[in-house]
Amino acid sequence: MRIVSLLPSATEIICALGLRDQLVGVTHECDYPDSVAGLPVVTHSRIPAGLSSGEIDGLVREQLTGNDALYTLDMPVLETLRPDLIVTQALCDVCAVAADEVNAAACALPGQPEVINLEPMRLSEVLDTLERVADAAGCAARGRVVRAGLQARIDEVAGRSQALDEPPRVAMLEWIDPLFNAGHWTPELVSIAGGRECLGNAFAPSETVSFEQLLASEPEVIAIALCGFDMTRSLRDVPLLTEHPGWRALPAVQADRVFLLDGNAYFSRPGPRLVDSTEILAHALHPGLHPPHAERARRLSQT
Repeated sequence: MRIVSLLPSATEIICALGLRDQLVGVTHECDYPDSVAGLPVVTHSRIPAGLSSGEIDGLVREQLTGNDALYTLDMPVLETLRPDLIVTQALCDVCAVAADEVNAAACALPGQPEVINLEPMRLSEVLDTLERVADAAGCAARGRVVRAGLQARIDEVAGRSQALDEPPRVAMLEWIDPLFNAGHWTPELVSIAGGRECLGNAFAPSETVSFEQLLASEPEVIAIALCGFDMTRSLRDVPLLTEHPGWRALPAVQADRVFLLDGNAYFSRPGPRLVDSTEILAHALHPGLHPPHAERARRLSQT
């Protein structure tokens, strides 16, 4: 089977299932695992490089208001790849090619490949997507094995967290300019890791919030995991928070419990590495309870 992935999390799912040799095309943002480097790229972004976070937010809002696609398919490349299966999503218009464009492209391709839309809102649904892709690729048994392994790791973290009497109040930030809370699966990850998300929307889209809302939530821990940004890029936006006159009044700041995480690699992608995200966050919240992950959160005061 010839598989094309139209989002980074799908690429990670496909490779976690052992289907790397059947993956023939990826997006311009697919960067994990390393073995996907060099594969044909079938998408382009309409967002210019080098923009500030505020400029990115403004452009995204403008294009979404006008129903303009943020990403577009490279049809000539896609045609040469002759995919049997295209894996995409309709969950977030910011993150991938529009579903209508993908469906139209599939209808125009020889053989009309099967299109799978992945739309997980919670962790269990992310695990469901592994089995769904495995079923479509003809390796259902492998999908069940991979899912069981990930679920076992989740259960280990959740089991240790049950020993906590009072989980700390945690505010996860998905964007800084403007401030966005974290929705979808992220509040659930916080709960499994031993915290109480006090600002986000469980199983619902992330939303713009004011600094006053952040203050009112009285977080004991703040975790900065910016969507699409690694730690280095995220650090450029941190002064927008730390220079706010109300920053030092936050309990998390006073307790030196503000952490920087790699949102692009982990928390933003609804794939297998959400389990890694949970383990990373768990150790940051309770280092004496949860063992360290290979990738660790960084305390902001130490960056």
